[in-house]
Amino acid sequence: MSDPYETTEAHLERLLGRALNSFDLPDALVERLGSALAHSSSLYTTHHSPSAGLWRETHRHTYLLSDGETVSLWELAYRTKDDRHSRHEVFASREELSLAGARLFGEAAAEPALSPPPGPGAAGEEGPGWGADGTEEDLALLSALFAAPDPRERHREYTVEDSADHARRVLRRAENADRPGQEVAALLRSAYAHQITQAFGGRQSLADGRDAGFSLYEHAFVLLDGTELSLWEVEHTATPDGRHMCEVYASEPAARGAMELRTRVR
Repeated sequence: MSDPYETTEAHLERLLGRALNSFDLPDALVERLGSALAHSSSLYTTHHSPSAGLWRETHRHTYLLSDGETVSLWELAYRTKDDRHSRHEVFASREELSLAGARLFGEAAAEPALSPPPGPGAAGEEGPGWGADGTEEDLALLSALFAAPDPRERHREYTVEDSADHARRVLRRAENADRPGQEVAALLRSAYAHQITQAFGGRQSLADGRDAGFSLYEHAFVLLDGTELSLWEVEHTATPDGRHMCEVYASEPAARGAMELRTRVR
């Protein structure tokens, strides 16, 4: 947020003074900013990766110029594993900001949704081990399908939105009795940023021979005290009448276990 007691001139001078690359800004843009009458600053995204020692935030600084137009500068504040102090860079556009993020940190490629192996009823083949009465091989295939991927570095790119309201809506649509309770709901009232990631998506044959769709989403939140908290949402059609159902869990193993259980129940 902007400091109400800081003049626009002082704010701009401080911003450009701490930026390592302020000399890269176009001279014409810097000259225009000299006529700024007012300004506003806001946190745009925040990224935490505690295990890797990485942290970064992006801020948008918007200036009202004397000609009535507005101009924005995009600031990247970051700290890498070996940094003891934050570093700052400033850019004239979001595109330049994105390029800087790729240059400094690399952008994790989106992982494709997992596709299940062929099961009963697959075109042209029955699928090995899929017996009518259910076998241990069936259970092994299901466990492998719904198991969490190997542990890996999870890069988060949080967006500052109405995160507390988003958390409330996720919990409200959960239909499972063992969904997170009031204690988790109370913590999430202080959420100020979040990220939604699909961790699984595919279709699977149920124990009764029907086909059902499953999706798993992680809703990761940042709370005001800096801690991170996730809700794991399972969406599926493994219901008696095939309708869409939503379940929410406090951990990934619990969510994946629920998906596996839904495929086994007749």
